[in-house]
Amino acid sequence: MARKRVTLADVAARSGMSIAAASMILNGRPDTRLSQDAHDRVHAAARELGYRPNVAARGLRTAKTHTIGFVSDVVATTRFASGLIRGALAAAEAAGHVVLVAETGGESAREAEAIEALLDRQVDGIIFATMRAREVFLPELPDGTPAVMLNATNTRYPRSVLPDEEAGGRAAIELLAEAGHRDGIVLVGQNDEVERDLFRSATVARRVAGIRGAMAEHGLEFAREESIWEWEPENGYDAVRRLLDDGVMPGALVCMNDRVAFGAYQALGERGIRIPDQVSIVSFDNDEVASYLRPGLSTIALPHEAMGRAAVDLLLAGDEQAREMLVPMPVISRASIAAPARSLP
Repeated sequence: MARKRVTLADVAARSGMSIAAASMILNGRPDTRLSQDAHDRVHAAARELGYRPNVAARGLRTAKTHTIGFVSDVVATTRFASGLIRGALAAAEAAGHVVLVAETGGESAREAEAIEALLDRQVDGIIFATMRAREVFLPELPDGTPAVMLNATNTRYPRSVLPDEEAGGRAAIELLAEAGHRDGIVLVGQNDEVERDLFRSATVARRVAGIRGAMAEHGLEFAREESIWEWEPENGYDAVRRLLDDGVMPGALVCMNDRVAFGAYQALGERGIRIPDQVSIVSFDNDEVASYLRPGLSTIALPHEAMGRAAVDLLLAGDEQAREMLVPMPVISRASIAAPARSLP
């Protein structure tokens, strides 16, 4: 037989207080004018009985359901960006909210259905998250429904949480400069000349701007730039193999993400070229593969969990003014960077 739900009336009866007094105490009203003993009795009764507030009833009184909608393309069902939702769940729990997750696979029809389903459940706001940073196109939400873009941007809803890609790009070059690299640096995954009329995303553009800005500040130039449209291991492998076939022996590789770097490791290994003794490598994202490679890959991490927490905090803050929150990208130093080979004793 199902156990009967403990009600506010049960707590009031156990504590010897009226229902109104017990409600004020449990809702944290600062002006109850009730004694400390009364507060203690009500809280003790609630603990003893296992009382849980009726969120639905509270929502009717306050017009708040303490529920957040989380709409993503494939964040919840893929490993790479799952930290976004982990961070959001942790922040929501800390704030006394629950998260309803809807996965759309990036399909506009499913996205519209997900939004309608969340609005039917009267969520207090919606976070729209994407696995890879990009601009998203959304239908107009009802007045009073706040929205935050997570790892995404939208012109109608300008509050967004993004990784600080420009600072991350600069940090990658700083790692090489600090190790003494001046010549033979190759960029793998991006070539502005080849990709002049192509657009990846605003965040990728910022990453590239940070890379190029730091190179210029240190008086460095790339020895070569290998364009790759899809940043996948097989394409990183092909690009570095092509480089070596052309007789170019790099001193360092700046790979546009860890999957490209994985392919670079394979191409160098086939030729017996040692990392980092002969070639240093730095990359981006801190994909799980970065820690499995040997030697471990030094990378500039995407701060997914911190971004997820920030999105919930921004949504619940109630500040509707347009703002873009940039979350720092941590530097993960492993063993793929060393002094240039000619500088080794």
